[in-house]
Amino acid sequence: MLQLFRRRSARMGALAALAGGLALGGYALHALAADEPGTDRIKASIQKMLGGRAEVKSVTKAPVPGLYEVNVAGQIVYTDPTGRYIINGEVIDTKTNTNLTEERLAELNKIKWSDLPLARAIKWTKGDGSRTVAVFSDPNCGYCKKIEQTFQQMDNITVYTFLYPVLSPDSTTKAKQVWCATDRTKVWRDWMLNHVAITGNGSCKTPVDENLALGQSLNISGTPAVFFTDGTRIPGAADIATLERKLASLKK
Repeated sequence: MLQLFRRRSARMGALAALAGGLALGGYALHALAADEPGTDRIKASIQKMLGGRAEVKSVTKAPVPGLYEVNVAGQIVYTDPTGRYIINGEVIDTKTNTNLTEERLAELNKIKWSDLPLARAIKWTKGDGSRTVAVFSDPNCGYCKKIEQTFQQMDNITVYTFLYPVLSPDSTTKAKQVWCATDRTKVWRDWMLNHVAITGNGSCKTPVDENLALGQSLNISGTPAVFFTDGTRIPGAADIATLERKLASLKK
């Protein structure tokens, strides 16, 4: 049960930013004046408070009576029928031991695997490569290095790595150096697994900027972010048991 209450760091950061956005300009979180019920009214009220800082994508009834789900830039908060109060948290069904917020986020953030431009990713295969994942990684991300180690322990897997340098300018430099290397797969894995220094000038044409734009459009707020062929994702450095369980479920 405790596992259900462990929020992923990326999601916490995004929701903290949302809370800050709603509080700007002297507005408290509860000061979302909306006297009339209705999803359109709620959406307009919250969007007004956010301005252009984030997009309110949808407002729907939540699984809890009296609450509405608000999808803000791929993250979920809850509100009352008037849109006056914001609840920043997760809804847990204690009867089924299910995190309803996580399930809903997975549904909202689902992608179409065929839309991923795999030619812009670094590819490596182990075994027969029959199980496929894509991961958005920053070369200076410790958790990205951790999940690379985890991938090494798995059999019959194909990994597509999208270089997604979001941590620092040095991350961008390293990402470009990796892409421009003669054997970018080897250079990437040597760096991530064995800390072999990356060399080269990174002056070739790279997909780094396009990958950053893609990640933003997919609401990737942190690295690593792992995607599966059914379009679902797992944010953060999932352990081998979690990855194996997910991949096994895709065969059913």
